[in-house]
Amino acid sequence: MLKNWLKIALINYRKNWVSTLINVLGLSVGLCIFLLVFINWQDEKSYENWNPGKDNIYLVENYNTAFGNMITSSYPELSVSKEKFSEIEDYAIINSWSGHKIRLMAGNQSVFTSNARTTANFFDFIPYEKIAGDFKNALSDESKMAISEETAKTLFGTDYQNCLGKTVKIDDGKDKLYVISAVYQLPEGNSVFKPGFVMLHPDLGKRSGDQQWTNYSYVGYFKLKPGTDAGKLEEKISRQNWEQEKIAMKKWGEKIDESKPSKVFLTPVSKMKLDAKSEGVDKGDKKSMMILMGLSLLILMLSGINLINLKTAQATQRAKEVGVRKAIGSTRGQLVLQFLMENFLLCMVSFILAFSLIELLLPSYNKFLGKKITLDDPMLFGYSGLMLLAFAVISGLIPALYLSNFKPINTLKGNFSRSRHGVWLRNAILTFQLVISSFFIICSLIIHSQVKHMMNKNLGFKGDQVIHVNFKKTDWENDYTYKKYLRLKNEVARIPGVQDITGSVFRIGEGVMNSSSVKYAQDTTKSISSVGVGGIDYNYFRFYKMKFVAGRDIDLRMASDTISGAIANETFIRKMGWNKEQAIGKEVYPGWENEKKYTILGVVKDFYVSGVEKPIDPILMFNYDRNWSKNNVGNLQIKLSGNDINGTLERIKDFWITKAEPGYPFDYEFVDKKFARTFEKFQKQQTLFTLLNAIVLTVALLGLFALSSLLIEQKLKDVAIKKTLGADEKTIVWDLTKKFLLMAALAVVISIPISYYFMNEWLKDFSYRIEMPWFPYALSFILLLFLTFAVVSIRAFQATKVNLVKYLKYE
Repeated sequence: MLKNWLKIALINYRKNWVSTLINVLGLSVGLCIFLLVFINWQDEKSYENWNPGKDNIYLVENYNTAFGNMITSSYPELSVSKEKFSEIEDYAIINSWSGHKIRLMAGNQSVFTSNARTTANFFDFIPYEKIAGDFKNALSDESKMAISEETAKTLFGTDYQNCLGKTVKIDDGKDKLYVISAVYQLPEGNSVFKPGFVMLHPDLGKRSGDQQWTNYSYVGYFKLKPGTDAGKLEEKISRQNWEQEKIAMKKWGEKIDESKPSKVFLTPVSKMKLDAKSEGVDKGDKKSMMILMGLSLLILMLSGINLINLKTAQATQRAKEVGVRKAIGSTRGQLVLQFLMENFLLCMVSFILAFSLIELLLPSYNKFLGKKITLDDPMLFGYSGLMLLAFAVISGLIPALYLSNFKPINTLKGNFSRSRHGVWLRNAILTFQLVISSFFIICSLIIHSQVKHMMNKNLGFKGDQVIHVNFKKTDWENDYTYKKYLRLKNEVARIPGVQDITGSVFRIGEGVMNSSSVKYAQDTTKSISSVGVGGIDYNYFRFYKMKFVAGRDIDLRMASDTISGAIANETFIRKMGWNKEQAIGKEVYPGWENEKKYTILGVVKDFYVSGVEKPIDPILMFNYDRNWSKNNVGNLQIKLSGNDINGTLERIKDFWITKAEPGYPFDYEFVDKKFARTFEKFQKQQTLFTLLNAIVLTVALLGLFALSSLLIEQKLKDVAIKKTLGADEKTIVWDLTKKFLLMAALAVVISIPISYYFMNEWLKDFSYRIEMPWFPYALSFILLLFLTFAVVSIRAFQATKVNLVKYLKYE
C-alpha cells in the first residue's frame, strides 16, 4: 500500500511539475527565513544559561520620573535591602562594561582588555570554571586581582597557570601593584559577563556619595532564596526606595508627586538580555526580533497557503481517483493518510533544501548580525523537526480532508471545481495571501519613508571631515586628564593637515554622558530634573558651525563668562517655559555645583547628540576648564583639511602610538559616520523588510501564477465556446482576470487598517516621526492590481490561443 502511495505521489508531482516546483521553492525559502530568525532568537535567549544559579539571580533596575529606567542602583538600596528583607540571600555589585577597556601590564607584556569592578562575592554569582587559585578569597582585599585565561596567556605565555602570586599593574599613573589570586576560564556559552580581569571595587561603601539613596552608581544583583516571589519583593523594595527618595526631594525643595513613585524591577539574569527594563548590559532588541519572528511566520504561512491552494485547485485531477478508491473500499482515514504522506514528502524535500540554504547564507547572516552562530545545537534540529511535522500536518490536512470527503457517485460524474465549498475555500485563501502581500508593500514603503526622514533631518551641526579620538588612559588625580587634553591639543594642532581641534564632555553619536537637575535661581520651584552636563571647549560652536538663535557665545576675554557663563539649547529654555529672548541673562542653579549661579549668555539651535529617533535632551553648556568637568573631557575632536586625509590620519596615528598613548591601540571614528551608526538599527530594519517584501511578492505571485494556470486550464472549454461565438481576445482576457483583480482590490482594503495599526505602533518608537503618509496605501493598491493582472493575464492570453477543435470536438 505504501509503495502504491509513493508511486501515485511521484506521478502527480511529475504531472504538475510547475506547481510542485513552486511549492518546493516557496516552502524552502519560507522555512529558511523562519529558521534564520528562529536561531537568532534562540541565540539571544541562551545568554547566561550556562550559569547554574541563573534562576535565583536577579538584576536590580530602578525607575524614577527624573531619569526613567536605570540599570544602576544606590549602595544603600543594595546593602540595606539585603539586611532588611529575608528573601534576599546576598547581593553583588558588578560594574562591567564590554566597551570600556584598560591596559594591564606585567613586566614588558601588556594587554588592553575589559574589566569588572565588583564585590568580593563575585564568583558566587558568576561561577566561572577555575583554572588556578582559590575563588573564595580571590577578591578578599583591594590588592588582589583575578584574571581570565586569555589575559593570563597574553601576559605570561605558556607558563600562565603558574602566575599565581605574580604582580600586575594598571596603566593609570598610580603604579599600584596587584597580586594575581586566581585564573578563570570565560564561559563558552553566551554571556554578557566576559571581563579580562576582575578586581574589588575600590572604596566601596566609603565614598562620600555612597550613603545617598539617590546616588545611582552601581550595577547590582540580588541572589534570592529558592521559592521567593520576586514580584512581591519588588513591591517591598519599591516602597522603601520611594520613602528615601521623598526625603531627598524634600531636602532639595522639589515637588513630590505621589502618583509617580519610584519603582524597582527585578529581572532574572537569564532573561535580562532581552527583558531588561533599562538599557541593560549589552541588551538585545527584543521588539525588532519579535517583529521579525512574526514576519517570518507570515512568510511561512504564505508558503503554506500556496500549498493548500494549489492542492485544492488540483482536486479535479484527483477527484475520479478518490471516487474509484472509495468505490473499491478505501476508507476516508486511509485517503487522509495518503494525502498527508504526499504533503510530508514535499515538506521534507523543502526542509532539506532550507537547511542547505541556511548553511550557504549563515556566514553573511552572522556578519549582518555581528555574531558567530553555528548549526551545532541538537535542540535546533529537534525543534525544527517538530515544526516541520506540525507544518506538514496543518498545511496538508485541509486539502486532505476536502479531497477525502468526495462522494464516489458525484466525483465519478461531476467536478469538484464547481463545488461552492471548493471555490470559496480557494478564494478565501488566495485573498488572505494577497492581504499579506499588500501588508508587506505598505509597511516597506512606510519604513523607507521614516528612515529617509531621519537621514535627511537637519542635525544642527556640521561633522564632515571631523574625527573623534577617545583617550584610553585617563585619571582625575593631579588633573592628569585635563593636562593631557591641553598637551595633546597643542601638539596635534601642529600636525600638517589638521585644521582645528575641540573637546567636550558629551560626545556626538554617543549621547549625553552625565545629567543633573537645574533650577531657576529666582524661583526654585521651576526646574528641570534631567539636564545634560555640557562642559565644552571655547571653540566648540564655531568648530561644528552651530547657530545661535539668541544671545552670544562664551567670550574668553570676560572672566565672568568663563567662570559662570552658560549656553542653553532650545529644548532647555522650552522646558523652562521661556522664549529665546527671555532666557538671556537668566540665572540658574545647576545641580553639579552647590549654590553657584550660572548666567545664560546665549541660546544655541537644537542639535542631536543621540540618534534622531530619540528626543533632544535639554543641555546646559559651559566652559570646561573652570570646574570639575575639566577632567571629564577625555577626547580630541579633530577637523581635517580636505587635502590628503589619509596622509593626515597616518601622521596622527604615528604621533598617537609613539608619543600620545604608547602601548595603546589608535582608534578613531569620523563624527558623521559615528552619528550615522545611530541609524544602523533602522537601516537594517529597512533592508530586512525590503528583502522580505521581495520574497513575499515572489512567493505570492508564483503561487498566483500556478493557481491561475490551473483554474484557467479548467475553463478552456468555456474559452473555446466564447471564441466560437465571436468573443475577442480582450474580452476573454478580462473575463479570466477580473475575479483575481477583485480579490486583489479586496485584499488591499483589508490590509489597510491592519498595516496602519502596526506601522503606527512602530512609529511610536520615534520622537521625530513622519505623519502617516497616504501614498503607500494608494501605491500598494495600484502595484498589487498591476502585478496580479500581469501574472494572470500571461496565462489568460495563452488561453485565447486555444485549439477549438480539441475542446469542442465532442460537443
